[in-house]
Amino acid sequence: MTLKSKLTILTICLSFLTFGQMTEKEKLMQLAQVYKNNMFIGKSDKADLKKINTDVPESLKSATDFITQTLTTKSKLMTPAYLSRPTDAVLKQIFVIRELQFNMRKETTVGNEKFLDSILNADIAMNELVDSYYDMLFIADGNKNKPFNLSKVNFQIEDYNFKNETEKGIFFLQAADYCGTMIWGFMNIPDPPNTKKALELMKLYPKVNGKPYYLFTDLYFPDFELLIDEDKGPQSYKSFYLNKYYELLLSHLLCLIEEKSSKDQASDLMFNSILRAENLYKYTELKEVLEGIFKEQ
Repeated sequence: MTLKSKLTILTICLSFLTFGQMTEKEKLMQLAQVYKNNMFIGKSDKADLKKINTDVPESLKSATDFITQTLTTKSKLMTPAYLSRPTDAVLKQIFVIRELQFNMRKETTVGNEKFLDSILNADIAMNELVDSYYDMLFIADGNKNKPFNLSKVNFQIEDYNFKNETEKGIFFLQAADYCGTMIWGFMNIPDPPNTKKALELMKLYPKVNGKPYYLFTDLYFPDFELLIDEDKGPQSYKSFYLNKYYELLLSHLLCLIEEKSSKDQASDLMFNSILRAENLYKYTELKEVLEGIFKEQ
């Protein structure tokens, strides 16, 4: 066989490979569909996981890996590889997948292909991309890794490639929101609250920079607006998430008191967390409660 013949055969083979490869848009559509179908169930469909990890364009390898982890039981999401901030491009890809799966759940005149084009071309604020990533990460851990136990996790926030204090704050508030959902039922459904069960779960909370979560107080980043609830329109990010965080801190304090934990623990929480940060009270509906606690002290 001549060299020319060999090159002709090689060209034909490569053309078949190119023809069979999915485009980036096709892969994004597939990832969104599989994510939508598996994100809430305890154990994802193995065929779906195999499908999204087949024929992956080079440009989408990181995003595909992340989506795979969000759908995997006993995932590696709570390791530095995924806790660390991805590149801007990967953040945008993951945001697109998330928004596209939302669109797939709606009765809308905007088809998925048209929506995909619009979101790919949209200029999305970086804070929204970062928030979206960590929202997906912590939701996935809650859905796939049960029972809840982050007692061996230490969030080393300075090591996660964040670009500024705002991104660090977003990460922490998303993590705190995740932890808060774990005790919400015990604190809000029974009357009186089941403080024993709630405190047991709190003992499984992660460390932050090697210390109890509540000792992280770097939450003075500039506020910004974000569409958190479509029915309410853009909202103050800090008002939404700091209010929830104050609820968690007050629940923790109540649990320590009701379960007769050491006075040192309660004092540490009261005086070394943001419970006494009066300049942040404007972001919470619990301002009067907080002022009352420290007035008594």
